[in-house]
Amino acid sequence: MTTQHPQTSDVSAVICSKNSIASIQACLQSLQDSGVGEIIVVDASSMDGTRAVADSLADLVLEDPGTGLGQARNIGIAASSKNFILNMGSDNVMPPGQLQCMVATLTKGSVVGVSAQTRISGSGYVAFGLNTWRSGRFRPGPASVIGTPTLFRGDLLRASPFNSDRSFSDDSELCERWERDLDATFAISDAYVYEHGKVSWNELWVRCRMYGISDAEVFSGGRDSGWPVSRQIRSLAHPLTADVIEPITHTPINKAVGALPFLLTFVSMRYAGWANEALRRRARSA
Repeated sequence: MTTQHPQTSDVSAVICSKNSIASIQACLQSLQDSGVGEIIVVDASSMDGTRAVADSLADLVLEDPGTGLGQARNIGIAASSKNFILNMGSDNVMPPGQLQCMVATLTKGSVVGVSAQTRISGSGYVAFGLNTWRSGRFRPGPASVIGTPTLFRGDLLRASPFNSDRSFSDDSELCERWERDLDATFAISDAYVYEHGKVSWNELWVRCRMYGISDAEVFSGGRDSGWPVSRQIRSLAHPLTADVIEPITHTPINKAVGALPFLLTFVSMRYAGWANEALRRRARSA
């Protein structure tokens, strides 16, 4: 039985899953233990038992048609009923007290959305590099773009949801659009979640490929909408700035030196993912 906590009972959690059997039970159980009022899973035809776990722990399980993460999230968002909506990855686990911290940050400030910091579970160089990257880049305080896990005001997100045409650039597109159209502001809270099962080099490539597709979508959409050259250059430089320069700048020197080879590999993979997606788009339009 879910233990209800003040304010967290007014949260609808939306989790998009696909073959997430390694982590989905811990993810959903942590949300129950955090006292969320509603758990909605949007599943993309999982074949590994994920759906059975979701059926046993979630309040509602919906079908993801497989057209992109933006659309999958929107399906869950449209079905939600609480005043706050938490978007959380199926590989995330919410420790005790952290959702309360997110709700408190959102309700006490002028922001319309907050995110939690992510700590990578596991050992080895990839886990070390990812944790250095995350701690140096995603620091508590005001932020122009926030990423999963995010907590938004439900009425606003239901009225102005993610762009369903975007495969992976949903967070950045939404935050930039809200800032432009609604004068919205966002923040990274002191809360944290754990991420499980993403510490191999193969998983790192999958992550970087997703970021690269996101970069291509953002850049293409901005250029088509009339971005000036200066804005296009800033977009092209973003992975290098965000994934190497910023983490190194905000990391102790001994740790930064150790993480630099990882960060350079990370950003190279991300640019490779961007280039592959750009070539694919060009071939499709030819």
